[in-house]
Amino acid sequence: MDKPQQPFADGMPNLSEGHFEIPTSSSLQVAAPFTHAPRFLILYGSLRDRSFSRFLAYEAARLLEAMGGEVRIYDSHGLPLPDDATADHPKVQELRNLSIWSEGHVWVSPERHGAMTGVIKSQIDWLPLSEGSVRPTQGRTLAVMQVSGGSQSFNAVNGLRILGRWMRMITIPNQSSVPMAYREFDEGGRMKPGPFYDRVVDVCEELFKFTLLTRERSDTLVDRYSERKEREPERLKAVAIDIGFVKRSP
Repeated sequence: MDKPQQPFADGMPNLSEGHFEIPTSSSLQVAAPFTHAPRFLILYGSLRDRSFSRFLAYEAARLLEAMGGEVRIYDSHGLPLPDDATADHPKVQELRNLSIWSEGHVWVSPERHGAMTGVIKSQIDWLPLSEGSVRPTQGRTLAVMQVSGGSQSFNAVNGLRILGRWMRMITIPNQSSVPMAYREFDEGGRMKPGPFYDRVVDVCEELFKFTLLTRERSDTLVDRYSERKEREPERLKAVAIDIGFVKRSP
């Protein structure tokens, strides 16, 4: 196979040397370890009185608390549809503040018509990629779970994974899909023992480990060459000119 002589000696003329950084082990060292408990936000995708996605969310919350985490579960009752209210709506502000507070998320959705529900999607859609200099989801860990009324499926968790990647989150490899959920929870809403419950424990354990590994390093892990270039004053001024906020010099 024909290939250029290595190591390459023809340079990188398109690279901005001032913004190019070489990742090293030392850059990932933690100077001052966090002392507070890992913080988790849980979102679930149903408003029903007897909601299996809420029951599964509660099981995840119990497990994360048992491991030493601090957990908040968002109640989406009263959250308006995206674009049907302004971002200063109290339920929107509550959701965004919880996400900023968090270091990891758990998203739980029923599967409806082969996809996640509009309830969970609306919650995620209200979380912006950035709000000023704050990114409410970037660099946070994420675990995804789903419940189904029928046979096992992975449509909802696969869709949630796409959203997690889009929101610049560190989505863990493991996931939980609970089929025929009405069989897996008792009358009190507690999950019955068995392989599906064991998988939920696995997911929470993995999320906790990934959160401990990344929460103090998230700023470094998500620092990007392209964004370092964009933060340059001259680049920001050029963008402002292009969109009409600043007039061009004569």
